[in-house]
Amino acid sequence: MQIEVQQQAAVSVLCPRGPLLTEDVETLRESVRSAVVESRGRVVLDVSRIPFVDSKGLELISELGTEFADAGRVLKLAGPDDTMREVLALTEVGAVCEQFGDVTTAVRSFS
Repeated sequence: MQIEVQQQAAVSVLCPRGPLLTEDVETLRESVRSAVVESRGRVVLDVSRIPFVDSKGLELISELGTEFADAGRVLKLAGPDDTMREVLALTEVGAVCEQFGDVTTAVRSFS
């Protein structure tokens, strides 16, 4: 998995590409944690280029959402496709994050 990080104003946007599998979890976790420090918690995870998420990937999203909530923040996901939205809803992982149709809307939600 490749992870591109973009800065949009005071928001860090992480753009992982490829399936989110067990072997990618720690890399993405560390990237998100670094972005939290750099942008004071203003982080958007652009999931539009993640075609598949395994159980460990879902667990990571859940854990990150909980970590953000414990710190008084909200994990923001941008661009989930219909399948990912359904999986997030069925597993209740979607309850620990906010979902947006695109990155621009997610970034603007910090205003």
